[in-house]
Amino acid sequence: MLLDIREIPFSRFGSYFCISKEKKSGDVYIRDVHGGDEAPSRLFKLDVLKDGVEQEFVVDASEISLKLRLYDDTDCYAEFIIPEEDELHIEVKGVELRLKAEKVKYDTLMELADGMYEYHIYPKELKLMIKQLKGKLMVDAPWNIIGNDFVDIRMADGHFIIESYRTVYKEKDYVDFQTGKNKVEKIYQTWFSTMSKGNGNYLPSIERASYITWSSVVHPHGLLKDYAMYMSKLWMYNIWSWDNCFNALNLGESYPELAYAQLKAFIDTQDESGAYPDFVNDKFVSYNCIKPPIFAYAYEKLMDQHDYFKDTDRVRTVYESTKKIMKYFDEYRTYPGRLPHYKHGNDSGWDNASLFHAGMPIEAPDLTCFLIKSYDILAKFAILLGEDTEAEMFKEKADLLFILLMNRLYDEEGFYGRVGKNAEKIKIRSSLILRLPVIIGYRLDKSMMEQLVDDLEKNFETEFGLATESLSSPYYKENGYWLGPIWAPVTYLFIDALQSYGYEEIGNRVRDKYLKLTLVGGMAENFDPLTGAGLVDTSFTWTSSVFLLLLRNRN
Repeated sequence: MLLDIREIPFSRFGSYFCISKEKKSGDVYIRDVHGGDEAPSRLFKLDVLKDGVEQEFVVDASEISLKLRLYDDTDCYAEFIIPEEDELHIEVKGVELRLKAEKVKYDTLMELADGMYEYHIYPKELKLMIKQLKGKLMVDAPWNIIGNDFVDIRMADGHFIIESYRTVYKEKDYVDFQTGKNKVEKIYQTWFSTMSKGNGNYLPSIERASYITWSSVVHPHGLLKDYAMYMSKLWMYNIWSWDNCFNALNLGESYPELAYAQLKAFIDTQDESGAYPDFVNDKFVSYNCIKPPIFAYAYEKLMDQHDYFKDTDRVRTVYESTKKIMKYFDEYRTYPGRLPHYKHGNDSGWDNASLFHAGMPIEAPDLTCFLIKSYDILAKFAILLGEDTEAEMFKEKADLLFILLMNRLYDEEGFYGRVGKNAEKIKIRSSLILRLPVIIGYRLDKSMMEQLVDDLEKNFETEFGLATESLSSPYYKENGYWLGPIWAPVTYLFIDALQSYGYEEIGNRVRDKYLKLTLVGGMAENFDPLTGAGLVDTSFTWTSSVFLLLLRNRN
């Protein structure tokens, strides 16, 4: 695959290194995604020089390597590979590669030996060893009391290493460049072979989705105790709750241990209140927003994919953790006599959906339905684990929530929300989020499901799938995030519900529209529902994971 690094960063499984090109400036940077998306990521701006003069260059990138070459001479280039997770290897021929550091006050470059420099990057709490294996390494980094004024590194005609670490560098032997390249290719081809099961008509999407899911994984470090699939290495480089479940579902069949690790990252950092973090990275855990409980939903589906997930200890772990998050919503997000509420649109994952324009807190039917479904699944898990009394309790809780849902958030026109301390009925009813009760279609009367499905077809279905805001709504907005664009996770939830509860025709139709959408808009964070154009972050893992899941579903 030819990789456009403006859209999809060059990286590899397990690495925090990546290389991308900024759309506005056209500058190419070596970046590092330690510390999450609030931390600075740019390490070095890259330039190619010939006889000391900057040259225009072409970026030739694939899943395996990235080459910056001269327009008029393909034998003059700098090529990058990542043969080990923390090692960036560079081969330079016929040109000079210049690395200009994006440094701040205390960042410090020092020469430790001939051809060997250590660079301390303060904001990232990271060190780099920059080492010449062969060739010529030239450094201009004038010292000024507490740090270098600037750092300008040039590499010529040789093989160079940039290695990252937190505390101390350990001497080692490095593979030659071609051996390293062959190693990366073998690792990636193994991954691709497990992800590329499906219709050849979708090969461009299969290639993108396979590479994005592979290259967006980082290795255990700091707070991350296992390999974690970030949402992206372009913009949203954290592992986010809710998002993680869809990535786990894609991994479950071929990489069960990695799939389980995506859930375990949040189980291990679950707050004593029962709340899961909003996101986790190697350095931070955030509880700013608490997403709906879908871990049990995801895990039940994983059990259908692989016997690994039927292990009693793992089922017990997910069971006990889910009990805690359910208790959190019961004790900390529910006023007496009411349904659980959101405190911000970000809690729902539908950040700016029209339902949330009326204020906070919001009693929303989707949250209650996720809780009902989770209680129903907990009842099944309880029986598997021999917890018959708890199974009855969970069934009763689900039944009571369902009765309250129908009493408080449903009328002859469908579902709606309530807002504020007085729980006033919200008039805005044009968001797709109010149609998510299809996920408990097994509990709804047929007439209710028919009403929801008819509404989906008339008001939300477009050429490319389900818009998140009715096209006739005054709140619909082009590139409006959750005010119209199509999103992968909710598309998956709707398709799964429709296929499961007797509406296979529309479920299959929406599935096929989503698959075709990726050929138009790639693996973007979300998509224009009318044109199919990819929007916002163009290298997103849950988009890729849902594509691969639905492609297997089709076959």
